[in-house]
Amino acid sequence: MDDLAGKVAVVTGAASGMGNASAVLLAERGATLALVDVNPSVEPFAVELDAVAHVGSVAHSSFCNQVIASVEAAQGAVDILVNAAGTIVRADGVDTSDEEWRRIFSVNVEGLFFMCRAALRGMVSRQRGSIINFGSIWGDVGGPGHAAYAATKGAVHQLTKSMALEHARQGVRINAVLPGEIRTPMLSSHRERPPTEDELHALADRVVPMGRLGDPKEVAEVVAFLASDASSYMTGSLVTVDAGYTAR
Repeated sequence: MDDLAGKVAVVTGAASGMGNASAVLLAERGATLALVDVNPSVEPFAVELDAVAHVGSVAHSSFCNQVIASVEAAQGAVDILVNAAGTIVRADGVDTSDEEWRRIFSVNVEGLFFMCRAALRGMVSRQRGSIINFGSIWGDVGGPGHAAYAATKGAVHQLTKSMALEHARQGVRINAVLPGEIRTPMLSSHRERPPTEDELHALADRVVPMGRLGDPKEVAEVVAFLASDASSYMTGSLVTVDAGYTAR
């Protein structure tokens, strides 16, 4: 399939997990890519995809502005923005420090907003573009032991809907994908010890209606759909990819 041929896509959080899988699939569908991550490992990955890498934190608005300006100068107008960069804090609200609260909001909410704002300036002037934000099922149903993370994803959902309404008549569509339990590095990160395979299988069997963890590629397929003209009548949508978790 080459339904994204001729499109320029910026993907944040592209070094691993669902951002990585989304970048691979968008490239397979024909998009020209710019990959963003705080982890320098995004650079060799970009070489594999014949993409351009930008290493830095989306928590800084100046970096986000620089990324979009650089892409538009060197690769062309940004048609697609995928905001997959994110981090997590595994703590109850009362055990979440000021630093943790500010850090997670600076990446998950502020960084996403800064990237949207930077990309929207050109998209609105050209009257075209598609933005796909990464929310989470925890932004809708809450996540005990992950209060700050759930709060950031709730903010992402409302930001997605509000900005979608602001630009609905300007040719720009803004949607969000809401993953459930997906097998990514984040699933095992920020824990006292990484879960074993048996523990991951037990988790899936206990909490996921389908009885298995999702593959990042399954989320990437939804991202690619939202990026393409196949979803032309969708904006402000929060699309769950959670094996039925939130259907209960």
